[in-house]
Amino acid sequence: MTSEPKGTALVTGASSGIGAIYADRLAKQGYDLILVARNADKLRNLAKAISDETGRSVEVFPADLGKSAELKQVEKLLRTDASITMLVNNAGIGAIAPLLSSDVDAMQSMIDINVTAPMRLAYAVVPAFVSRGKGTIINIASIVAIAPETLNGVYGGSKAFVLAFSQSLHHELADKGVRVQAVLPGATATDFWALSGRPVEHLPSEIVMAADAMVDAAMARLQQGELVTIPSLPDIADWQAFEAARDALKPKLSLGAPAKRYAA
Repeated sequence: MTSEPKGTALVTGASSGIGAIYADRLAKQGYDLILVARNADKLRNLAKAISDETGRSVEVFPADLGKSAELKQVEKLLRTDASITMLVNNAGIGAIAPLLSSDVDAMQSMIDINVTAPMRLAYAVVPAFVSRGKGTIINIASIVAIAPETLNGVYGGSKAFVLAFSQSLHHELADKGVRVQAVLPGATATDFWALSGRPVEHLPSEIVMAADAMVDAAMARLQQGELVTIPSLPDIADWQAFEAARDALKPKLSLGAPAKRYAA
């Protein structure tokens, strides 16, 4: 534990699971906190526990990021609170049912939380980070960002957005002192699964990672400056090969004529 102040980290989806663990770990590293989630009682209980243990300032900001007016209040906070040095975009909704078995309005709500909210929150805080020449954005994606066939297609698409958005932010902001990390957890032992209709106990135990282990691994790689963190991946060379193949495609993706293989 450290008492060295590091500014304030705003964590969304902070009332339980991955978000609550990030809050705990960041406070122990010296960050003050602003905790955002819908459940005000859970937020207050967590804030008291973390503040009592660490001595850090922990504020609660109850908000439903799926509601435009409440999302805009969090955006305003990010634009105006000069103490904020980190944004953890953790709030998210999951789905495991096949696309054609899913309610389209529920899919829209998932896009609102998984895509619109982290995009708007990043847009709100980035100008301040750039003006100060420092700041950190952690975006919690998922392995379905690169394996969309694994679960619901809209969920996979929403997390693919988070990954692509993070990579683009890094490309634009790395030389301006802003760190970006996209975290791609696999199956993690949180209430995500129960809320999605399949309790985690029904999954093979060998694919499920404890939430605290996942967060600790991701935070360790953040300190190393890693852009894309896949806590389960044993060999980073596999990801590097994936990225190298993507880079090799880039010069061939936009040319003035169709490839010969399309000729009649």
